[in-house]
Amino acid sequence: MIKNQTALTLLEVADLAGDTEKERKMKDFIKLFVKGDVKKAKEMKEELAGLNILKLKEEGIVKIVDFKPTDAADLTKIVPDVSFDQDEVNKILEVVKKY
Repeated sequence: MIKNQTALTLLEVADLAGDTEKERKMKDFIKLFVKGDVKKAKEMKEELAGLNILKLKEEGIVKIVDFKPTDAADLTKIVPDVSFDQDEVNKILEVVKKY
């Protein structure tokens, strides 16, 4: 039975995976796409959530942490179902630049 559902970044998934052969292969696969430190990913996730942008849901935050957009066009591609105003885009991109 599922008691709690939460969105995780790819780095968090790799960190939670165990050490079986299958899980090691999954970790190696994830590392092909995402570089970085799970601690910094969690910090970025918390900082983005702290922006209190109502349109930015947990799933969108996770996508931003995973893909780290560099401009408004990238952000729009990563979170296509949300229309951010320029101020919100600037706030999000400022946080991403820190990491």
